[in-house]
Amino acid sequence: MSFKSYLKDNITTLLLIIFVIITIEIFLMIYDISILLRVYILISVLLAYIIGISISYYKRKAFYKRIFNTLDELDKKYLISEMVGNPDFLDGKLLKEILKEASKSMTEHVNEFKFLTEDYKEYIELWIHEIKLPIAASKMIIENNKTDVTKSIDEEIDKIEDYTEQALFYARSNAVEKDYIIKKTNLEKIVNSVIMKNKNEFIQGKIQLNIHDTNLEVGTDSKWVIFILNQIIHNSIKYKKDNENLQIEIFAKKQKDNIILYIKDNGIGIRKGEITRVFEKGFTGSNGRILNKKSTGIGLYLCKKLCDKLGLAIELDSEENVGTEIKLIFPQNSFNAMN
Repeated sequence: MSFKSYLKDNITTLLLIIFVIITIEIFLMIYDISILLRVYILISVLLAYIIGISISYYKRKAFYKRIFNTLDELDKKYLISEMVGNPDFLDGKLLKEILKEASKSMTEHVNEFKFLTEDYKEYIELWIHEIKLPIAASKMIIENNKTDVTKSIDEEIDKIEDYTEQALFYARSNAVEKDYIIKKTNLEKIVNSVIMKNKNEFIQGKIQLNIHDTNLEVGTDSKWVIFILNQIIHNSIKYKKDNENLQIEIFAKKQKDNIILYIKDNGIGIRKGEITRVFEKGFTGSNGRILNKKSTGIGLYLCKKLCDKLGLAIELDSEENVGTEIKLIFPQNSFNAMN
């Protein structure tokens, strides 16, 4: 806020002051009053107005400057009313009251929205747990009535189960900190759990697995890491080459500050220009739009989101028609603190 703009905003008051001065001067001309006294009255009125408007300007400038500086520093800008001090001029006090009322209204609205979101999330989780019962029952029926048809149905039910699990973890992803326990976990057990979970796909797809050097302990929550690793494995299977057997290599390396779990495959890979976007929500890329390989763009996005919540890092490198390598990085500083 410049003084020129503030003066322009108060132009009506200035014009009234000028009008008053001219009126006074006209009346003084009737009486035998010296020029010096008339000039003195003129200067006094103008000087009083300039001093008054200058004080008013600098008060407001300092106040609004504090507001803007505080806004720049605040991550949650709706808290501005709590951070601003009490101004000593009327319009500043009115502004603060307006900000407080707006903040209060917004907080009430957010709480209402939060309640609705939590209610919807609870419903989704309940629905997912309920849908697991008919899925399990269907798999038992198929197990007792094995034919080529039921085998195909079983494969589709496995996909339904995987998407259901993805939906459950997606619903919980915004509150991971309320649903995980960090403890010593063996990477070999995590990898074996994922392999067993997908054993039918490995057998039917004649997938070659090379697992080694995974007998290392990390500090994490195995349930969430199993889900993350499962999503990565599913991507490898989904994007395998049609004319070549899929090979997946899983191994770990211990570094000074972390342990890195590598998942490599010889699938169709990812185009160079798309690698930086693979963790974006809804991004499917060129390969995700290939016939029979349709993708939702949720899997890797969810992996990245969960890794961030768990304090892990995830990195991806790929070359089209060569394969993809994904690294899950487990920091050891927090793990060492547990020992």
